[in-house]
Amino acid sequence: MQISDRQVLSQEHPEQITPARIATVRRTTGETDVQVTVNLDGTGVCVSKTGIPFLDHMMHQISSHGLIDLDVQATGDLEIDDHHTNEDVGITLGQALGKALGDRKGIVRFGNFLAPLDEALIQVTLDCSGRPHLSYGLEIPTQRVGTYDTQLVREFFVALVNHSQMTLHIRQLDGINSHHIIEATFKAFARAMRMAVEFDARRLGSIPSSKGVL
Repeated sequence: MQISDRQVLSQEHPEQITPARIATVRRTTGETDVQVTVNLDGTGVCVSKTGIPFLDHMMHQISSHGLIDLDVQATGDLEIDDHHTNEDVGITLGQALGKALGDRKGIVRFGNFLAPLDEALIQVTLDCSGRPHLSYGLEIPTQRVGTYDTQLVREFFVALVNHSQMTLHIRQLDGINSHHIIEATFKAFARAMRMAVEFDARRLGSIPSSKGVL
């Protein structure tokens, strides 16, 4: 059995053992019913059943490249369109991430990653700051990837940012293929998130802020 960095740090500093960073959130509205479970110290195991195949594919990118175990179960009014389900998955995932992070003691806090996918090149920089902000710089050339409306990428990240309380900057440095641009974005987000939520051995037990609170 592999030992996680969190377990190693806990063994080296037994006085600062942290609880498992696992959270489940359920959101039920007149339009959708969404439940998300996240384990920030996972191995990249993902189950995603949203009824939106491309969104499921992106959930697998977050899980695999972020090493976050992720279970997403959603039903929604897809007979209308994908908007409500897409947004509510972003809201619920954001809430689950925020809940799993708790008081955010000991984390690195900041993350940055530059992800290529063939001709596409995307930079994602984030801060688990407790302050929601999104700067979104994607220019996706087509309206759809398969049946997925590419306008929903921004809506997903707006929802996630607002409910996880993070600052997120997304920059497109290159790319002409819509699928490549979007997938590179989710991969870069996953790797930046993985970096940000890792424990900093020099900050264990303390809030990574000069204010003393996030």
